[in-house]
Amino acid sequence: MTKAREAVLEVLESAKNPLSAADVAANISTLCDTATVYRSLHYLEEQGLAESFVLYCTTHGTERYYVPHNAEHRHWFHCEQCHRFVDLGCCRIESLLEKMEAETGVSIRTHTLYATGLCSECRAKTGAANNSAGNEPAQSQAPTAFIASSDHCQSRSG
Repeated sequence: MTKAREAVLEVLESAKNPLSAADVAANISTLCDTATVYRSLHYLEEQGLAESFVLYCTTHGTERYYVPHNAEHRHWFHCEQCHRFVDLGCCRIESLLEKMEAETGVSIRTHTLYATGLCSECRAKTGAANNSAGNEPAQSQAPTAFIASSDHCQSRSG
């Protein structure tokens, strides 16, 4: 593996949250141009060393985020206000996927799940600001979720 690819993988593995290509480029310790970062991310995905998902954010638009491919498939929450990611933990929708397969006759090989809304800190700030103004807490837009093709839960058999 090239030094650039190794450096990109190190950045992904040391991150606690999903990173965009720009985030990777900003955190890389070696001098790499943006095109090299994108090519390295693509290579790492092809080799099964990284996985990605596409997220739409009303502030940042549509962006692809990358995580290292490790033994435990994770799901993510993205705060629409502060734009931080919260790790929702390992995959817990196995029984739902099996039910979908049984009902439709398909064979689900991969999936991605992320949810959007307000994190606990932003909810608290929004509630405090509204309460100090004598208003009821604001009703945020309902959280959304997205399931699409990506790497698969490691616990899934077959």
